[in-house]
Amino acid sequence: MVAAETLSAREGRRVGVAQSRREGRRVGAAQSRREFLALLAGGTAAAACANSIAGVRDSAGGGSPRLASRPGTPTQTLTPGTYQITASNPNDGSLVVPSSYSASRSMPLLVSFHGAGQGAVSMLSAMSPYAESRGFLLLAIGARGLTWDVFTYKYSYDITFIDSALAWAFARCNVDAARVTVNGFSDGASYALGLGLGNGDLFSRAIAWSPGFLPGSDTSPVGKARFFVSHGKQDTVLPIDSASRVIVPSLTSSGYDVTYVEFDGGHQMPAAVVNQAMDWMLA
Repeated sequence: MVAAETLSAREGRRVGVAQSRREGRRVGAAQSRREFLALLAGGTAAAACANSIAGVRDSAGGGSPRLASRPGTPTQTLTPGTYQITASNPNDGSLVVPSSYSASRSMPLLVSFHGAGQGAVSMLSAMSPYAESRGFLLLAIGARGLTWDVFTYKYSYDITFIDSALAWAFARCNVDAARVTVNGFSDGASYALGLGLGNGDLFSRAIAWSPGFLPGSDTSPVGKARFFVSHGKQDTVLPIDSASRVIVPSLTSSGYDVTYVEFDGGHQMPAAVVNQAMDWMLA
């Protein structure tokens, strides 16, 4: 079921569809996806990762990942089903309310971010079965452009939209404030790491499947989220040596609790690893 209760099309436009295209062309033209991957292979990711926790802005990053929306008492009631964030575009994202949900009992929430060029429907399709079988709310959110703002500009218009989407979900569902997790794959994994660092007072945990680096921020980390990171040893898109094998030591040396899984495979989300992450999230 897709519900009619959505953020209005006007709100969706206001939070940055046109801005994403305009600023992406103005700021990010020189940093194409191919160039970015070449930088990763050359080790630039290591410098970005080492600087980001200390708050030093690198070539990719800047702005603030801070989110203002927080769980509270819902003002509306939803029955189990799938609800689009905006009526006009399924790639803006959707909220999945599993059949086990009851408005009288709070439930964990997983906020999911997709990889470059994939759209919210990719994570919606991948994670909806787990939301239903494991019993958690799922909010799959789409970037305003082909990838997330921090990759071509800085934390900006995507943060605005994510904040609006969270407020929309919190107004409709009874969310367990102590069990809100952010996760993503590929570019979405890097974005989830950045939001986990910047919003540890909202996200108690962050899951990153095959991330590339830790985006820089103009604001200091907040709170102490726990992290789950996985990466394929044969990943040729975001090679493990310049990505997770740099990211994880940077996090642990800064005092973060990190569960790290390496697996035989490429740039992917193996079912066994996803299940391990879900066990970790719900433990």
